[in-house]
Amino acid sequence: MTALARARGLSVNDRALLCDKKILHKDYDSKGSVKKNDGPESQAACRQDELIREKWRTNGWVLQYDNARPHTAYIVQEFLANNKMAVVPHPPYSPDLAPCDFFLFPKMKIKLKGRRFDTVEEIQVETQTVLNTLTKKDFQDAFEKWQKRWDRCMRSQGDYFEGDGAE
Repeated sequence: MTALARARGLSVNDRALLCDKKILHKDYDSKGSVKKNDGPESQAACRQDELIREKWRTNGWVLQYDNARPHTAYIVQEFLANNKMAVVPHPPYSPDLAPCDFFLFPKMKIKLKGRRFDTVEEIQVETQTVLNTLTKKDFQDAFEKWQKRWDRCMRSQGDYFEGDGAE
């Protein structure tokens, strides 16, 4: 099964992988196979893949995701445990703790709101253009906001509260 075929059953939130400096991304052709390209972008992606594998081997990853059923499935939990993957717990009904929800999607929405696209390729190009504008500082700010949101959630001790309050 190709990566795209596996990803088709996932929400956008499940497919966005944020690192401390950038969004990790792969390009796929219309058949769902990873594009073969020997250009500078492909070489940079290969170097990034090597860094990702090294982080994985050295337990340098911390995974955060919500409590959606695909994430809590036994096979996923077994994989994470077998690979000694550190997982940040996510309280139920707390989408405001997912960096994609408070950081990535609002930035995408600002740039793409109200636009119409004729092809999937147009969407991919415009989305990638927006993603390419994100800086290391944007990611640092996102993770600082994430920490503030976690702190507020912990202070509430599970009580319901409205509004962001983390800014």
